[in-house]
Amino acid sequence: MDIKPGDVVRLRKQHPCGSAEWEVISVGIDIRVRCLGCQRYVLMDRFVLERKIKAVVSRSSPASDGDKSSA
Repeated sequence: MDIKPGDVVRLRKQHPCGSAEWEVISVGIDIRVRCLGCQRYVLMDRFVLERKIKAVVSRSSPASDGDKSSA
């Protein structure tokens, strides 16, 4: 699964605050996500998170690092 920072995902189970949507903050071997309900951060193993994802709500905007067309 292609997960990038800035993506918003919906997990199968709700967080104790009641929200099921999370924003991906950083990606590596572990993936850091932030709950959109209470703003708490959680670090999950990539394999565990990919199994818990129910749907991708929105994707991050491409090429948001800067304008590379001007040289």
